[in-house]
Amino acid sequence: MKNYELIGANYLGGVYLVLSPLDIHNKEFTRGMRGFREDEVNEFLDQVIKDYEITIRAKKDFESEVEELTEKVAHFTKIEDTLNKSIVIAQETAEELKANARKEAKLIIKEAEKNADRIINDALGQSRKISMETEELKRQSKVFRTRMRMLIEAQLDMVDNDDWEAFLETDEEEAEILVE
Repeated sequence: MKNYELIGANYLGGVYLVLSPLDIHNKEFTRGMRGFREDEVNEFLDQVIKDYEITIRAKKDFESEVEELTEKVAHFTKIEDTLNKSIVIAQETAEELKANARKEAKLIIKEAEKNADRIINDALGQSRKISMETEELKRQSKVFRTRMRMLIEAQLDMVDNDDWEAFLETDEEEAEILVE
């Protein structure tokens, strides 16, 4: 294949064309005794030249189109690679965000548990304090009740005392003297 390229051959659809339209046009045939009719040969050669030129132009157009499409494919391949990289980065970022969210959620739960423990401990402490204060109030009320009972009994004893009877039997003058 490379040998054909060295001699200037045109490659068309898997076949090397060695002749150019100019080669066909300039070709001279030797005349024999019973040779072909020159005008028919020339007409045919003109048609071959035209077809050959059309084929070569089409080949160049196809080569240009192939080159353009190759560039587009390369461009879209770069875009595809960029998109794939972006997707990978987005997935990695999403995984990092999930991991960070899980860590943050664990920290929030731990903090909430600490706060709950503190609140429970405070409530237990207050409950114990209230219970102790209640017990102290009960004890003080028992002491107060006992003292009140003793005071009332002492007052009743004074009321029931015989001194009242003697006092009530004395007349008013004596009472004034006693009061003074």
